[in-house]
Amino acid sequence: MEEETGMKEVSNGSDEKIIKEEIFTKVVRAGKRTYFFDVKATRKDDYYLTITESKKRLGKEGKVFYEKHKIFLYKEDFEKFTEGLKEAVTYIDNGKDLVQKPVVQTTADPEIKKGEMTSEEFTNIEFDDLGKK
Repeated sequence: MEEETGMKEVSNGSDEKIIKEEIFTKVVRAGKRTYFFDVKATRKDDYYLTITESKKRLGKEGKVFYEKHKIFLYKEDFEKFTEGLKEAVTYIDNGKDLVQKPVVQTTADPEIKKGEMTSEEFTNIEFDDLGKK
């Protein structure tokens, strides 16, 4: 089941069934997990993505069941989600942080630049004091 499109019957809570079109499905098997990437449409025909992680588990009395976790991703969030995912994968692949972190100022005075000393931090040293312990 690599890529599929088709119709699916979905119950809306009453006896009436709604026919819902599955626009696109991609199944990725990865070890003990299976990921489903499903493109679906809202009532207004806006596309969104559901990402489902499915894991086979053994329940009580040895019964098999599938534990599922689902994320709904709407198209207005695609760009930010993709950026975040790429940064996280890059960090893991390289083993170090390639993402620029914002510089946090430790002093309350924004006029003081990093590496400069404030008058409170500065100690006046005389040349005569250099040899003393």
